[in-house]
Amino acid sequence: MTMSDDSIDFGGSVTVREADPARGCRRFAGRVALVTAAARGIGFASALRLAGEGAIVYITDRDEGALTEANRIAQHAGFALHTQAMNSSDATDVAARIASIHAQHGRIDILVNNAGGSLHTPYRFMEEEDDHWRRVMDLNVLGAVWACRAVLPGMVACGRGRIVNFGSKAGRFGSLIAGANYAAAKGAIASLTRQMAMEFGPVGITVNCICPGVVMTDRTRGLWAERRTPEEREQVRNEIPMRRHCEVEDVAACVAFLASDDAAFITGVTIDLNGGQAMA
Repeated sequence: MTMSDDSIDFGGSVTVREADPARGCRRFAGRVALVTAAARGIGFASALRLAGEGAIVYITDRDEGALTEANRIAQHAGFALHTQAMNSSDATDVAARIASIHAQHGRIDILVNNAGGSLHTPYRFMEEEDDHWRRVMDLNVLGAVWACRAVLPGMVACGRGRIVNFGSKAGRFGSLIAGANYAAAKGAIASLTRQMAMEFGPVGITVNCICPGVVMTDRTRGLWAERRTPEEREQVRNEIPMRRHCEVEDVAACVAFLASDDAAFITGVTIDLNGGQAMA
């Protein structure tokens, strides 16, 4: 563990800024946020960012040990996170766990649908079996549907809410490390976002989608090393105008913007967060 004057690096892909309420922005003071599958990586960084700006943050994950460790890291850095074991691939569990969170506060103001991934299924289309497609669709698409279904009645009753979904560069431009099932699932999330934005905009709820390029989490580093040679990886990095890959803190900043009142008139958008690697 290394330390600077204002941050703690826990040896993974997240550098945690120590809490300083007097110095920081408090855009989410008093608001309740739920970030799914957030014990690590993008979700964890996003949860810390929201907590650092004053939100009451719940994180879910199916790995209870990872939740315990995430809570330890957050507390060490001066942040408060609430943890809840939840399997985002199980409709019944999603409904029950989110109902429990809602019951404690009477509302959930912000939902970040972070649960997703290729589940290490094959890259080649002809190697992907029906079960590979079902599991990836359940986690990436239906997991978001079930979570939205659980929080929306409360948001509608309050007349406001923020939903941030995660698509991917894979769903818009294809992927070098994840297969067709994952690309299709993330493309569906972008379409779901637009449809929900049209339906729920009139009642004060915004729904937006972030599509990151390769984000250097521990899991992604493993897939990247397994499926592309060092030369291929270097070539891809050099083709990004910013000459680097996306980091979890980049994603967390985008989440915080879309969840805030600064984005109150933005809905139905898909934000490409890829350093200019693909432009549309």
